[in-house]
Amino acid sequence: MELAIHGKQMDVGDALRTHVTTKLEEINSKYFNRAIDVTVTFAPEGHAFIKTHISLRVGKDIMVTAQSIEPEAYVSFDVTAEKIAKQLRRYKRRLRDHHERMDQTPESEMTKARDYVLAIQELSGKIEEEPEDDGIPQGDDPVIVAEQPMQIQKMSVSDAVMRMDLSGQTAILFRNPKNNHLNMIYRRTDGNIGWVEPEDIASAAE
Repeated sequence: MELAIHGKQMDVGDALRTHVTTKLEEINSKYFNRAIDVTVTFAPEGHAFIKTHISLRVGKDIMVTAQSIEPEAYVSFDVTAEKIAKQLRRYKRRLRDHHERMDQTPESEMTKARDYVLAIQELSGKIEEEPEDDGIPQGDDPVIVAEQPMQIQKMSVSDAVMRMDLSGQTAILFRNPKNNHLNMIYRRTDGNIGWVEPEDIASAAE
């Protein structure tokens, strides 16, 4: 397990590093010793709090993330580490049962794509009138501020839900092996999970 500990605008002393290393090694050994790498970041939050973010990779594209904000660095880390442990406990059996299938997905079952980050366009000061809608597209395309390659993986809906829970993401696009079409799950504002499937595919399955 590779471990990286960083401090943003703060120093992480040797005692805290030792505490972090010992705790994460205990968690890893308890939950099947499969962590590939872990990144821990400490950063001041406001005037009297410390934010800890942990990102732990337990398999190919399987990330477990958590963060907490507490008044003291040790407490902030311990609370975040417990969140990671809780997630691993929740999915311990499924990760053990399916890790070979999830980690060894052939390239033929992945769809190459690109992940873009678009800038939010804001008006500068004065209020501008909207142009008349004459059917002609107005304005420039959104400004791309970052992009990176990604793989859209083939997985079941339940596996997609697990990955979304573990990673803390709000949505996941995936290829459903039942029909080989793109599906999406997302976190609803009411706390439930939404599942989007093409209507013609859903109708044909009924």
